[in-house]
Amino acid sequence: MKLYIIAGEASGDLHGSNLVKALKSKDETTQIKAWGGDKMETAGAELVKHYRDLAFMGFIEVIKNLPTILRNISFCKTDIKAFDPDAIILIDYPGFNLRIADWAKENNYKVIYYISPQIWAWNTGRVHKIKALVDKMICILPFEKAFYAEHGMDVSYVGHPLIEAVQEIKSKAPEVSDRPTLLLLPGSRKQEIQIMLPIMLDAAKRLKKYRIIIAGLSAIGRDYYQSLSTDSNIELIMDRPYECMRQSTKAWVSSGTATLEAALFDLPQIVCYKGNKWSYLIAKRLVKVEYISLVNLIAGNEIIRELIQDELTVENLLKETKLLELNSKSIIEQYHNEVITHLGDGNTSKNTAELIRSSLL
Repeated sequence: MKLYIIAGEASGDLHGSNLVKALKSKDETTQIKAWGGDKMETAGAELVKHYRDLAFMGFIEVIKNLPTILRNISFCKTDIKAFDPDAIILIDYPGFNLRIADWAKENNYKVIYYISPQIWAWNTGRVHKIKALVDKMICILPFEKAFYAEHGMDVSYVGHPLIEAVQEIKSKAPEVSDRPTLLLLPGSRKQEIQIMLPIMLDAAKRLKKYRIIIAGLSAIGRDYYQSLSTDSNIELIMDRPYECMRQSTKAWVSSGTATLEAALFDLPQIVCYKGNKWSYLIAKRLVKVEYISLVNLIAGNEIIRELIQDELTVENLLKETKLLELNSKSIIEQYHNEVITHLGDGNTSKNTAELIRSSLL
């Protein structure tokens, strides 16, 4: 069996790597080419493009980088034709992947979408395009099955892959510090890190009782983080976000998958988001959900505080951290009662691999 997998972000690389492992465990002769990252390559996929060259955040940024994006799309089509896979597996990353799905349908390739784009949050009209282009949709959020059913589309829900991703780390004893530890998770794209990390650092240096850690990514580069952080008392730990979460007592987290990861580690958090002003104004008009963090979306209420755009200030971070210290126990209880209980049995990659194989054999 030959599969072509496309992921465009760090979270897609993580979930894609576990899927590659599950597919290889079923049949080690399976050939897999992938757009993703180091984790997918280590798992056994032949890496075509790294996500660090693909991730552009915001409407304005996408327009600025449109020539690069169009070149990547053209190259991707050529590479798929040369490989001639039995199926193309798309992981989230809708701006790019739906273009590939459109082309794939015209060229009679089977399209499997693993991890639905968040079209329930904005641009719900895309559901009709997905229905026309995608042969099988595999969802990881509990409310997505009902969303698609409302639009006449039968999809498979397999549980969330983060459950299995954190199990091994959670079983290990955490590093013990003589001080409470504050973890800074400023995102996986240079654009968001450049905007948010300086604000986080300015606030963090005023919290003298905390040990401060930045969870960094090699795809971004150690030098880039160090250019923004000149305080020698702030630690930079590369490529070990789960270990950082395991040893931390509080976190400031960029909106995205990391908010759910923090919840799985019982880590009280404040959600942060600040982007290009014009991109944010456009997004605000289009977004149809009340919250930006997966934790609050799954729970259906505000378990954790979200500081968005102009609300993300040093003063607000300090104020909300004091409240976080008072409410940590309640937040952790809500993680378990209102979020984690809805995320499946921890066999997401295995379940997904079986669905993919059964749809092709």
